[in-house]
Amino acid sequence: MAVSHIQLKEALDALKETGVRITPQRHAILEYLINSMTHPTADDIYKALEGKFPNMSVATVYNNLRVFREVGLVKELTYGDSSSRFDFVTTDHYHVICQNCNKIVDFHYPGLDEVEHLASHVAGFKVHSHRLEVYGVCADCSAKEAH
Repeated sequence: MAVSHIQLKEALDALKETGVRITPQRHAILEYLINSMTHPTADDIYKALEGKFPNMSVATVYNNLRVFREVGLVKELTYGDSSSRFDFVTTDHYHVICQNCNKIVDFHYPGLDEVEHLASHVAGFKVHSHRLEVYGVCADCSAKEAH
């Protein structure tokens, strides 16, 4: 069984445990998020699924993403003025973001928990989380710039 199928089953089980009904739209949105590497916006998800669900609105997508976020399955990524992007929650990971096309790519880097401990110790805060973003220009945009 592929990892995404296991993740989908676990996510659906988590929704059932919290009493959230599994509608075909919810199933499709969750599956799309799990399989997407692009950290889609709600609009991206809507456009990808509107052929399959012609009666679904962008508001339906937003409402379902909110439910998934509340259950802890999805993270909402906000970067400045651009639309929120959504990321299926897997292990802790960080993002590198292209400043030209806004592509977001995950990368894993161990050991940043110690940053939370240090921040907590130095500032006296009770730290809940952290996020790391690295900005640059992706390979596709770099290639375009070179021509």
